Amino acid sequence: MQPSINRIGEVYEPFKVRFLERPIPPLAPDEVLVRVKASAICGSDLHIARGLHPSAPLPVTIGHEFSGDIAAVGSDVRKVKVGARVTVEPCIVCGKCDACRHGQYGYCEQISFTYRNGDGAMADYVVVKEPYVYELPDYLTYETGALIEPLSVATHAVRRADIRLGETVLIIGAGAIGMMVASMCRRSGAAEIIIADFSDQRLEMALQVGATVAVNSGREDLEEAVARITHGKGVDKSFECVGRESCFLQAIMTLKRNGTATIVGIYEKPQVQFPASRLVTHEIHIQGAQGYCWDFPIAIAAARDIPLEKFITHTFPLDQLQQALDTALDRNSGSIKVILKP
Repeated sequence: MQPSINRIGEVYEPFKVRFLERPIPPLAPDEVLVRVKASAICGSDLHIARGLHPSAPLPVTIGHEFSGDIAAVGSDVRKVKVGARVTVEPCIVCGKCDACRHGQYGYCEQISFTYRNGDGAMADYVVVKEPYVYELPDYLTYETGALIEPLSVATHAVRRADIRLGETVLIIGAGAIGMMVASMCRRSGAAEIIIADFSDQRLEMALQVGATVAVNSGREDLEEAVARITHGKGVDKSFECVGRESCFLQAIMTLKRNGTATIVGIYEKPQVQFPASRLVTHEIHIQGAQGYCWDFPIAIAAARDIPLEKFITHTFPLDQLQQALDTALDRNSGSIKVILKP
């Protein structure tokens, strides 16, 4: 029998969480009900918690990196059965626009994500559409299965950047996404993977999961460090995984001629100034990467060889969502991935 009541954790004003109970509606024929087993706090959740996410005004039920068990299925569901261990691609697309009809649903004219619509995974249950449900292989636990979503974000960014054998890469920001980008760049054949951050702890971990060179940009000028490491050539590709103007500038100014910068960070202050002449003099390319499109299966396969458990630094029961958010927001906590378990 389908459960009738769902408990959800909602950020209702900056830095403050409350729990609500809502009825679970009857499932549509193509929907499944997932009983959440593990849900991770994402960087975008922290933007929401600060009340500064550009696309998710408060109140918001946060959480979109999660795994769980299928608790109920709609009448037309054939892909998964009740009891299956799954993770979920939490995007919402129309399926009707030109992009969707060409299989490029990541460019859907109406694209959104479950947490922006009030269906976050900091809850006991989540209702999702069948096509976006993926069964977890045996080598993934519920906890590491919850990290397939951020790994898919990294996968999408690396595929967008078209990383090739022997290239030199710079990653700005050694958060979970930045480190996962390092892992995927290594798998894609990059020869030198430079990662920059202010935290020695994060940089040390980045070296364990794929980076080859770490730069503490709080102690060393990053542009000078990249020039030294690359013998003045600059990098083939860069990734901005922070969401700050200064990091945006570093991402484009460290590129060699004809290099490509991929912007992944979420900008709380979206207006950025940069020297436009660089586009002409160096013929550089600047592109963005948001979400995923056919990246979940690739990330699940790649996860066999990536030690995702290393990213999990803290685990809390869902009842302690406020403490979990406070921990994730505290730069001195040493947190990388904070997991909630209902």
